[in-house]
Amino acid sequence: MTQNSLIAVVGAGSVGGYYGGRLAEHGHDVHFLLRSDYQAVRREGLQVRSCHGDFSFPPEKLRIYDDVRKMPKADLVLVTLKATSNDAYESLIRPLLKEDSAILTLQNGLGNERRLAELFGGRRVLGGMAFVCINRLKPGVIHHIDHGTIRLGEFDGGPSPRATRIAEMFNASKVKCEVLPDLRYGRWLKLVWNIPFNGLGAVMDCTTDQLIATEAGVRLVSELMAEVIATARAAGVQLPDGLVEKQIEQTLSMGAYKSSMQVDRETGRPMEIEAILGEPLRVAREAGVRTPRLEAVYAMARVLNGDDPPAA
Repeated sequence: MTQNSLIAVVGAGSVGGYYGGRLAEHGHDVHFLLRSDYQAVRREGLQVRSCHGDFSFPPEKLRIYDDVRKMPKADLVLVTLKATSNDAYESLIRPLLKEDSAILTLQNGLGNERRLAELFGGRRVLGGMAFVCINRLKPGVIHHIDHGTIRLGEFDGGPSPRATRIAEMFNASKVKCEVLPDLRYGRWLKLVWNIPFNGLGAVMDCTTDQLIATEAGVRLVSELMAEVIATARAAGVQLPDGLVEKQIEQTLSMGAYKSSMQVDRETGRPMEIEAILGEPLRVAREAGVRTPRLEAVYAMARVLNGDDPPAA
């Protein structure tokens, strides 16, 4: 990517608004596709309250759209949709693509890159993990609470010049970004945190600090993390020793943070159950790994979401 590259952000909520906003703040040509927030941002602009420095854009300084067909073709499509909207990939991404367009998904969970590759070809697709505490306070207002690092990699292989250029673009825009030698490693590493804190946060309606405020809570979170690590190893991904303790220690610094699934439960939006819980559980079942705690969290989350009970 270069300073002249055109970047399309598909799903410009909290994550897309923040990362796309940082790129726009540093002079990149960023075009945002919004849905429910479009009218508010058109009137009031975009405001980001960030632990790394606040920034904002008045409406006239933003390139925003409510219809993908009005957007120009992009050099890079940044996908920050909720994974519950993956059935809209075709209609929202296809119109933005030219011959050499790249697609970078920063969505939660497993399976997003594979689906994008099936639709648009694996050579286009990169995946990234956004390690960030962030919430949307109201339409057009984003609160970046802590962290913010992106780790990304190619769907079809290891480090590449393209991945390096994208990482350099983020690093030059006040977003720490690293290129992974193995994208699968990054996905499972994030799931070690996401499954207990998103899953338990939603089904128990607890913030991160509440989940690890007692010995019983720490034990439950640790046991869930151990199940995820065992599943990753069965899938051929070796995660480092001491990861459970490190993840819990890092979470203590977040304070009373509400995970995205907990916020979705509160606001009545569909939760990202299948991407964050269901797909890893299917990998565990296929590999013969026992995950009784993950099974229980998945079943409870589906009940909360109004879904039919999961198949045994």
